[in-house]
Amino acid sequence: MGREYEGIDVRLAGFLLRQPVFFVGTAPLDAEGHVNVSPKGMSGSFAVVDEHRVAYLDLTGSGIETVAHLRENGRIVVMFCAFAGPPRIVRLHGRGETHLPGSDGFEELRPLFPDQPGTRSIIEVEVARIADSCGYAVPEMTYVKDRQRLTYWAEAKERDGALTAYQTENNATSLDGLPGLPGPDG
Repeated sequence: MGREYEGIDVRLAGFLLRQPVFFVGTAPLDAEGHVNVSPKGMSGSFAVVDEHRVAYLDLTGSGIETVAHLRENGRIVVMFCAFAGPPRIVRLHGRGETHLPGSDGFEELRPLFPDQPGTRSIIEVEVARIADSCGYAVPEMTYVKDRQRLTYWAEAKERDGALTAYQTENNATSLDGLPGLPGPDG
C-alpha cells in the first residue's frame, strides 16, 4: 500500500507543489508538552529545494509552536493529502530549521517564494524519510481559492508599523514556554 522514496524526484515534487494545503507536525521534548499540527497554504508558500530539502514561508500567526519546537529539537513532519484526484498521502520526516529575515538561510531561500506580507521566517526541512500511503479515507474536496484575510491583516499591521509589536507580544514563547521569535534585542 505505502512505500518509501529515496528522494523527491520530479514526479513527487509535482504532487507536493499541486496541493493547496499541507500540514506541519512538531512536538517539544517534554512528554507533558503540547504536540502541534498546523495547516499551511497560500499559493507559492511551499518549495522543493532539492531531493532532500524543502522549505515553506512561515507567516505571522497567533502562535509560534513550530518555530519553538524546531529551536528546541528540530523534529518535524510535513504531510500532504490529495483532496482531489487519486487518493494519496505523503509524509516528509526530517529536521527543520528556522531562518529569520536577514539571515543567510533566509536570503538564500527567499527567491523561491512570492512576496507575502507578514512573512516572519522561512522554515527549511532536511528530509530524512519520505513515504506515502493510500489516503483512501481522506475526503475528496474541491479547492476554491486561497483566503486573503491573513494577507490583508498583515498588510494593515505592516502599514501601521504594528507587525513587529504583534510578533513580540504573541510570538515570543510557545504554549509550553519555549522560546519562539527572538525579541527586538535579539
